[in-house]
Amino acid sequence: MTGRSLYCSPEGIKKAKKALIRYSLTQKALAEDLEVTRQPIGKFFTGKPVDRNLFVQICDRLDLEWDEVVAEPEAKAHPDTCIDIDAIVQEVRAKIKPSIQERCGTMRVLDMTQPIELNDIYTSVNILEKIIGRRRLGIDELLQESTNEDFDRFGLARISEKRVPGLEAVEKYPKLMILGKPGAGKTTFLKYLAIQSIGGEFQAEHVPIFVTLKDFAEAGNKPGLLQYLSEGAINPIYTGSSVLETRFISSIPDVIIRGKALILLDGLDEVREEDSKRILNEIREFSDRFPDNHFVMTCRIAAREYTFEKFTEVEVADFDDEQIANFANKWFQSKAVKPENFIKRLEDNNRIKQLAASPLLLTLLCLAFEESGNFSANRSELYKEGLDALLKKWDAKRGIQRNQVYKKLSVPRKEDLLSKIALITFERGDYFFKQKAAEQYIVDYIRNLPDANTDEEALQFDSEEILRSIEYHHGLVVARAKGIYSFSHLTFHEYFVAREFVVVRQSSEQALQSLVSHITEKSWREVFLLAVGMSPNADRLLLLMKEKIDAIAASDRKLQQFLIWVKDKSLSVDVSYKSAAVRAFYLNIDLEIDPDRPLGCAIDQYGTCVLACASLLSRAHNKPNLTIDTISIAQNIVDTDSKYYCDSKPAFAIALARDNAIVYILRDPDTDSQRRQELQQIKEDLLQVPVLYNNEDESRNWLKDWIGNKRQTRLDSITSQLVLKHNFGNEWQFNDEDKILLKQYYNANLLLVDCLNSDCYISREMRHQIEDTLLLPNDNSKF
Repeated sequence: MTGRSLYCSPEGIKKAKKALIRYSLTQKALAEDLEVTRQPIGKFFTGKPVDRNLFVQICDRLDLEWDEVVAEPEAKAHPDTCIDIDAIVQEVRAKIKPSIQERCGTMRVLDMTQPIELNDIYTSVNILEKIIGRRRLGIDELLQESTNEDFDRFGLARISEKRVPGLEAVEKYPKLMILGKPGAGKTTFLKYLAIQSIGGEFQAEHVPIFVTLKDFAEAGNKPGLLQYLSEGAINPIYTGSSVLETRFISSIPDVIIRGKALILLDGLDEVREEDSKRILNEIREFSDRFPDNHFVMTCRIAAREYTFEKFTEVEVADFDDEQIANFANKWFQSKAVKPENFIKRLEDNNRIKQLAASPLLLTLLCLAFEESGNFSANRSELYKEGLDALLKKWDAKRGIQRNQVYKKLSVPRKEDLLSKIALITFERGDYFFKQKAAEQYIVDYIRNLPDANTDEEALQFDSEEILRSIEYHHGLVVARAKGIYSFSHLTFHEYFVAREFVVVRQSSEQALQSLVSHITEKSWREVFLLAVGMSPNADRLLLLMKEKIDAIAASDRKLQQFLIWVKDKSLSVDVSYKSAAVRAFYLNIDLEIDPDRPLGCAIDQYGTCVLACASLLSRAHNKPNLTIDTISIAQNIVDTDSKYYCDSKPAFAIALARDNAIVYILRDPDTDSQRRQELQQIKEDLLQVPVLYNNEDESRNWLKDWIGNKRQTRLDSITSQLVLKHNFGNEWQFNDEDKILLKQYYNANLLLVDCLNSDCYISREMRHQIEDTLLLPNDNSKF
């Protein structure tokens, strides 16, 4: 017998003949099934040598263990000294390299117009060795982990578990099951392993074999895994062809038998339900039969209750800030849009940045940003695109049809269900909620669908399956610990809350009144912005917001008196800026409300810069009003730095104007020597700005240092002393209760103006009506 042939033992022949009878086959039918001639089949049943690969195929077809019917155990009959396995490995690697590069060297997702090279975009993956959803933590512990004080992110993407580089995990565990949410980068990572291996950068002594399990499950003739790996190694899709190079195909079993394969099995969750049991058995038996190979398999979290006892299960971690930046730098490296602009916009918007933790949604963000160099002011449109990707496009683009657990639950109804769950939990402040509570919300929803099953036990079973399918199909609701769930991103939680008011309840008067009742609650701010953005016409919602805000001040005597003073002071100044911006400036005369004056900036950024600067000047020179002279001087100061506040955040614009005004004030001859020394240092720092501005990278770093360190340490102390010297603010002597109410009123107006500026649809008449009446006292005020 040659090194590449096997023959059946007498006992094995008996078993094989019984198998023929059991499966109602003849030798001729068996040959046709395997697409070979009858000659090698006849040899098999007469104990003559047969090509090793065909021998294994015959055994697979007859459901026999080949090593139990072979005449001599492979390991004894053909010790490694008989075969130069290293030479075979290199031969096979060279042969399959073009196929691996073709199948794994590029990626194309969502609305990409063309594929891109994997190595041009790949960002290193991190692995969590402990599955997040299986941790035994309570809701209180999850809230502590989430750093509740930072509400903008709420920590839902922050996991304290240790991260391990993906390649390190593959080296550490020879049998690895990688779990992850939809779009977490599992397939991309597996392709990267194949490319790195075939390129000699990772496990160069192994042969990488990449298998899409969906293709394997649906292959013609239902081949065994060894047969599929042997022929599929050079064929992207198995065809069952018998005309492939026999010598090469025969080498694949040698590689596998001697544990020299890196077997990459992708997408266990994508296997159809009817094929699932067969494929699971194939993988278990194959990995047990050839345990010395390296196995890496991917599957979505919560897809099914799979059990692979000898596989170590890990989870793909969400991208952190460094990974997001690396991905963006690679994506935009040869494009007109600069990666630093993309990263800066993400930093400016924590809600959008939350989505970037998902590689799939980060790709979507890059595609959207590439078109216009910015994100849409109407964020609801961007979020809807992300949800469509997860609910519909991600599977559809790859031709995957998943079993629907509940046939009546279409995509729109899933969205309605998620909206219902979102509103109930959000109103209760339940960012984390128990599995049983979520299942009850589902029961309450599906029992009202047409022809719904009214049996409580059946409804409960359906609710469990629906919750799990939403998690693994779409990744919108995910397990944060054992029996505890949350929305995958606070962004999506807020989006579905807004959708409940605008889409599900169709912006009814009752729904809008319910929404505006939350206008002073900080946690609802993003919900309002999304609700006006997704409204076909936001007139009624914005008007109700305005009326609710006015009602905050209507019953408070001191606040009404203050608003009357604000109105009178604003009318005493003859300026060309928006009247509401002037009122916003006077409303914020007490620097404790907000020193950066975002409300005035949102209404009229330039005017607010000038007024903030003029205020410091007038107070420094003990002038009771903002005279035309002081406004003129302030305008010159601001004009000097116009290119900064036009291109920067409003907060920085105000800070720069204020700092320059302080420099102007400290030219006072009464300034003592210590203060002059501090002033001189400030002037020298400020003089550097126009020079540095010509060098964008250097300027950016300098400004970051200036805002974060120098200005903080020097100017803040000077400002506080200046306030004391010139009696800044506090004329109204607001007590703590007054300040809380004033802050609520201020923030609610800021929210209203931000909604007006958010690219929502509002009639011109309603926009002017709201803008013209901002920050005015109640017309019927008795105060």
